[in-house]
Amino acid sequence: MAALDQGIERAGLAPQRVSERPARFVPGLRMLVLGIAMLAGGIALIWLAGRFGADARTALIWLGAIVLLAGATIVRGLTAVVPGRSHVVQLFGKYRGTIREPGLQWVNPFTNRIAVSTRIRNQESAQLKVNDADGNPIEIAAVVVWLVRDTAHALYAVDNYTNFVTVQTETAVRHIASSYPYDSRGSGALSLRDNADEITERLSAELTARVSPAGVEIVETRLTRLSYAPEIAQAMLRQQQASAVVGARQRIVEGAVGMVRLALERLDEEGVVELDEERKAAMVSNLLVVLCSEQATQQVVNTGSLYQ
Repeated sequence: MAALDQGIERAGLAPQRVSERPARFVPGLRMLVLGIAMLAGGIALIWLAGRFGADARTALIWLGAIVLLAGATIVRGLTAVVPGRSHVVQLFGKYRGTIREPGLQWVNPFTNRIAVSTRIRNQESAQLKVNDADGNPIEIAAVVVWLVRDTAHALYAVDNYTNFVTVQTETAVRHIASSYPYDSRGSGALSLRDNADEITERLSAELTARVSPAGVEIVETRLTRLSYAPEIAQAMLRQQQASAVVGARQRIVEGAVGMVRLALERLDEEGVVELDEERKAAMVSNLLVVLCSEQATQQVVNTGSLYQ
């Protein structure tokens, strides 16, 4: 993250940037054969030393010991690299490169090889309690899919890259949760509940910027939990229910008005009956009651005239 990097540089704590590069190595199979041959030769020399005189025995023992030491040194340089795991090669505290090629490889036997997993990982953040943009307390959690892209940055730029990703994930989730309201309430604004895809994209972008100093790549982020905090959950539920009832009533009234208008227009066009304004008002009132009522209406048959 640019702000994070600038803050580190201002504090005078910026580490020396070391980018990943391939290490020098040779195929390990031939070196394995050579090492085993030298070990066997050293043992054979020491065993044959007993058949010679004192001077020859001493020379053969020393020669066998040297051959054994050389064979052990060669064998020590062998490194088995499995798929999904790389080895950072370090010589006397200095970075010498990274081995990503799977198989048995051989490097300088005096180097220190640090294994770093490059597999894709899932990491779920803790359930966080945050105030959203409207000040309402909410509970939120996210799962992050990530992998190590630059092994040199992962080892040398931060102290512990796994813990670094964990802390930065919680920080990014808190920041995103406090930047948007939980619910837009029909305003059309971006909200956590109504715009999950856009929110996760912004969370991924922010988290990518935050963990980039550690050589980590964010593959995907998803919100796994999003709800109001228990202390306001019931109140917010009643508010949502009231908003839903109001919205449903509005749709019912709009439909009922359209049906009444259509009925009056059809009666007028076909000349079924002529109604004055007072009777039209009564008819509209009766139709609206029938169409907008939650319960079934009781029919009343008028046995008199239209005006009685």
